[in-house]
Amino acid sequence: MVSLSRSDAAPLNNRMRVWFTCAMAALAGLLFGLDIGVIAGALPFIAKDFQVNDHVQEWIVSSMMVGASLGALGAGWLSFYLGRKYSLMLAAALFVAGALLCALAPDPAFLIGARLVLGVAVGVATFTAPLYLSEVAPGDIRGAMVSAYQLMITIGILVAFLSDTALSTSGAWRWMLGVVAIPAGLFLIGVFWLPRSPRWLMMKGRDAQARAVLLTLRPDVQTVDQEMKDITRQLQIKDEGFSLLRRSKDFRRSVGMGIALQVVQQLTGINVVMYYAPRIFGIAGYSGHTAQLWGTVIVGAVNVLATFIAVGFVDRWGRRPILIAGFSVMTIGMGALACLLQLGIKTPGEQIVAVAMLLIFIAGFAMSAGPVIWILCSEIQPIKGRDFGIAVSTFTNWIANTVVGATFLTLLNTLGHAPTFWLYAALNALFILFTVFYVPETSGVPLESIEQNLMSGKRLRQIGR
Repeated sequence: MVSLSRSDAAPLNNRMRVWFTCAMAALAGLLFGLDIGVIAGALPFIAKDFQVNDHVQEWIVSSMMVGASLGALGAGWLSFYLGRKYSLMLAAALFVAGALLCALAPDPAFLIGARLVLGVAVGVATFTAPLYLSEVAPGDIRGAMVSAYQLMITIGILVAFLSDTALSTSGAWRWMLGVVAIPAGLFLIGVFWLPRSPRWLMMKGRDAQARAVLLTLRPDVQTVDQEMKDITRQLQIKDEGFSLLRRSKDFRRSVGMGIALQVVQQLTGINVVMYYAPRIFGIAGYSGHTAQLWGTVIVGAVNVLATFIAVGFVDRWGRRPILIAGFSVMTIGMGALACLLQLGIKTPGEQIVAVAMLLIFIAGFAMSAGPVIWILCSEIQPIKGRDFGIAVSTFTNWIANTVVGATFLTLLNTLGHAPTFWLYAALNALFILFTVFYVPETSGVPLESIEQNLMSGKRLRQIGR
């Protein structure tokens, strides 16, 4: 039997620590996905139990996004002063508290407040977890780890849909919402074992501690020394944020593009499906709770599987072709569903076609706008304003998410079923043109080149050349 020497075993042990550390941080994505998905199955039972109208249901759904926007606003400050690890710890504690408060809610107002607490946890975690992952993961797996975080979100949504379906026979919506506290509690325990971010430690002048952490996460001393030099060089470039926004019209253009991209992502209608999937299946002719929830599970599964298309091809095909393909697919899916609703869904065959069109829409989003827009938002910002630019686009995402979640049922009741879906189909068609005329191709282009093109005044569509 071959045994490893001490020198051979050390890199192996360090690699295992890296994978454990990254896996624990990526669990934040799972919790995010769980909290997005769990409300879909619980909402019909909450509405029945509390006897609430559609307007109150919209606020039960969208209150989490309001909290997330507040959490995202404060996450930069928390991650700077508390550090990445303790910010994740705070988010985990809020996940546990929010889930338990939701399960114990005595009335709709209390539930909205509890969902607000959950939203703050989501906002802090969605800002901090990818940041922490990018700072502790070695360069050769950094992209994979950040992509894994996005994948964990889709898995969390699927797990939530499965959990809701399992509990639907009893209508136990409190268990549906409260069960999230279990993985959140495990995440909270796991965060205690995570190391501090080496980059954050060096930001605070604690170089010796940063070196000690890196020695447990990197294969050799030479790698540690080189990484510390790289971090030192990066820290010399100060983030000028708001002051850069005031004096540079070119930076204002990149921030504006980040805002536009996030608004586009939300106006595709993806979270309409994620939050109100059982209601949509009911509109498509599936009247029973069980059929609606199993349809929701299929939505979650397609969302996970189609995400692999983006992970596998976004660097090969490029950002623009994938976005154009995705928006085209979403336009077809939403348009066909609207057409069926306009004509009337009467037969089981028409019901199946309606579901297929909805799944085509989900696949179109998961393969394109879902992950690609987040990639673009990080690539187009110059290094001196990157943190500020990403923070603004993240905040925009949650505000747009809130608007979509808080208006869907109102649109259904005001415009009608078919016109509402025609509206989302038209928006997706418009986004094809937006991509063609404004979105740059950044695949394979060094970030330094993108920044140079942006700050030299080139048109946004051309900054990736």
